[in-house]
Amino acid sequence: MSGQNTSSAVMAQRREPPDSLDFFPTPPWATRALCEHVLWGLKFGGRPAETCWEPACGEGHMARPLAEYFGTVHASDIHDYGYGAVGDFLGAGLTPPWSPPGGVDWIVMNPPFRLATDFALRARGLQSKVGWPGVAMLVRTSFLESADRYERLFKPWPPLVVAPFVERVPMVKGRYDPKASTATSYAWVVWLGRNGATMLRWIPPCRADLARSDDYGHSRAPEADGNPLFEEASLCRK
Repeated sequence: MSGQNTSSAVMAQRREPPDSLDFFPTPPWATRALCEHVLWGLKFGGRPAETCWEPACGEGHMARPLAEYFGTVHASDIHDYGYGAVGDFLGAGLTPPWSPPGGVDWIVMNPPFRLATDFALRARGLQSKVGWPGVAMLVRTSFLESADRYERLFKPWPPLVVAPFVERVPMVKGRYDPKASTATSYAWVVWLGRNGATMLRWIPPCRADLARSDDYGHSRAPEADGNPLFEEASLCRK
């Protein structure tokens, strides 16, 4: 007997072809949940958080709500979605020429799942060499599995916090759909540049409180005059 398998184990898989950009926009309320229920509780390692870099920004669904909490948000993506700078976060060298000069307080991202380990390791390299203190990455909870990922990432660089959502965070390929549903579970994984015991912190039900009616629109990132991030990004595009 054949038929469609709709079990959660199958539905939770998000398979993409090797050349796919794996663009699944983040519901803005899920980013606010990170700030409200995880980062604010950590007090940013005892120092104020002024700047943030979102290196997989897509159309800005994560960068815009981050701007509600950080003084400056740098946004970039390998593909030109019409928001932020264009550049490859995984590019060779210590920092790409269009990266925020002097570093930032946090790197916050929802990277392509198939490249999430590489994004995390790249952020770790920037953190250890430049001294940027915080990395927060939105991942499927299955990201916490895999012996290879444990050996490459979690064993040498255990996160400070793993914060799973108790609600589902629906994401749809190629667009933001506030009416979507999903069987996939997500969590924020947070590093602060030091080894130690990992804390588990559940993100309570908060979608109803943190979702806003103006989350549905799209706008280009403000490319302010004199901002080296955007000036150098323009050179990279030519």
